[in-house]
Amino acid sequence: MRRIAVVTGSRAEYGLLYWLMKEIQEDVDLELQLIVTGMHLAPEFGMTVKVIERDGFPIAERVEMLLSADSDAAVAISMGLGLIGLAKAYQRLQPELIVLLGDRFEIFAAAAAALPLAIPVAHIHGGEATEGAIDEYFRHAITKLSFLHFAATPRYRRRIIQMGEAPDRVFCYGAPGLDNIGRLPLLTAAALREELGLTTARRNLGVVTYHPETRGVEPAAEQINAVLTAVSGFDDIYWLFTLPNADQGGRELGGMIREYLERRPEVGTLFASLGQLYYLSLLKNSLVMVGNSSSGLIEAPSFRLPVVNIGARQEGRERAANVIDVPRCTVAAIAAGIGSARSAAFAASIETMENPYGHGDASGKIKEALKTVPLDKQLLKKRFYEGADGTE
Repeated sequence: MRRIAVVTGSRAEYGLLYWLMKEIQEDVDLELQLIVTGMHLAPEFGMTVKVIERDGFPIAERVEMLLSADSDAAVAISMGLGLIGLAKAYQRLQPELIVLLGDRFEIFAAAAAALPLAIPVAHIHGGEATEGAIDEYFRHAITKLSFLHFAATPRYRRRIIQMGEAPDRVFCYGAPGLDNIGRLPLLTAAALREELGLTTARRNLGVVTYHPETRGVEPAAEQINAVLTAVSGFDDIYWLFTLPNADQGGRELGGMIREYLERRPEVGTLFASLGQLYYLSLLKNSLVMVGNSSSGLIEAPSFRLPVVNIGARQEGRERAANVIDVPRCTVAAIAAGIGSARSAAFAASIETMENPYGHGDASGKIKEALKTVPLDKQLLKKRFYEGADGTE
């Protein structure tokens, strides 16, 4: 039985990995070793480890690494703690393959810890670009620390090959998180309002998912003040805010959102964690999404949901026609973007668009590759592939 460790450190990662973990868990030839770390173990981010347990995934190891601080140094120290804790977890569990998704600092620590132990890493969502976030650097570093790659689009696959990775180790099956859309029984608008306690808010629903621009030029406080002021001008929309990630400045943003909504409860509600069912049901039933989350580019196109993408956090990432980019985080620019997103002309323009990140059938294909790839010494050998333009 092949032992496959999956490491997850955030709410978003868990949601994107859910069906892949199910596929691994239900395969008699595979053993899922789930390692939980980062925000999952923090009460301020919803203690989402409890959600994982309720979903029926046994947790092989909990690795505490997240400091309760927003500073640059806190992130670096958290990475160090993660490196130590994850190395000990790998040493105890003895996985034959480690699966990582994305580009956060927790995942970088997970990849770095595997290398001295000679455990091959399979990386999902490499080759992408988020030029306004520190994740941009972590992602490409994780690619070079990994031995198998599962890109979400052909363009991202070419980028991974451009980085010197051998083409026969770089697969393109789409984004596994889209599997949730076809497999989960998403709620109707009425059922969602009931479940979230929004029965008195009969206005249109809108989503705000805004994270710090960890490589941005505008102060975090100015950014979120502009977002809050802009969305408050649309009084026919009740906004559902999600808590920012545990990045530099994330807790500051979360606190400002919470304080604002305490003063202006008619504007909307803040949720520490909605979970995949509620979050995707919200995307399905919302009028517009505002913020700078990757979900606006990856999941939202499947619902043909208009997205007002603010700032540079997602700059460089492939996007569909549902995205309206607002480069500067100002009240006027955000309000204009929301106005355009609500227009009948824009709705008509995205009525038949396709999601560039796939059609929701990635998890089974990734699982089969993880199951069948030869785990021998050759896998741990790398030769720099010289097809510098990404061709084969």
